[in-house]
Amino acid sequence: MTCRGAELITSAEVIVSDALVNPALLGIAPKNAEIIFAGKRSNLHTIAQDDLNRLLVDHAKAGKNVIRLKGGDPFLFGRGGEEAENLALCGVPFEVVPGVTSISAVPAYAGIPTTHREHCSSITVLTGHEQPDKMGSTIDWEHLAGEPGTKIILMGVDRLRSITDKLLENGLAIETPA
Repeated sequence: MTCRGAELITSAEVIVSDALVNPALLGIAPKNAEIIFAGKRSNLHTIAQDDLNRLLVDHAKAGKNVIRLKGGDPFLFGRGGEEAENLALCGVPFEVVPGVTSISAVPAYAGIPTTHREHCSSITVLTGHEQPDKMGSTIDWEHLAGEPGTKIILMGVDRLRSITDKLLENGLAIETPA
């Protein structure tokens, strides 16, 4: 959580909270703030995205101070971009305050450097959960398998076996540490 993020939560009238948000963050919200859970886990969506977009606009246009609280960076494989586009389209002014992304936070907490001057000078970040109704993958698995450096795959737990198979089929060495 950034200082700016905490500052905004303490002044919120409405907080629309994501599933990946630490519930303790809601503890700094004003007691009279309306908290709306809009979590999404895999195929389990509390609120459909179109309804969520409408909810944000409606509360903002009613003059309320609305916080859309998401975990990490809202523009990284999340729907923050779609939500921002909708707010802009509807003429609702907004501020984006990114948090700490899991790209660096998770490996750091585990004591794993994503880069190291003696071993690895690059990272590649990809989603492990492409949009289900998209025709085919837009990930270049052959390029990715041959690319040196750390590969960070977000939201890939459900598809870990198929992701691993694709990387190995496209030339990633089986002894690659993971």
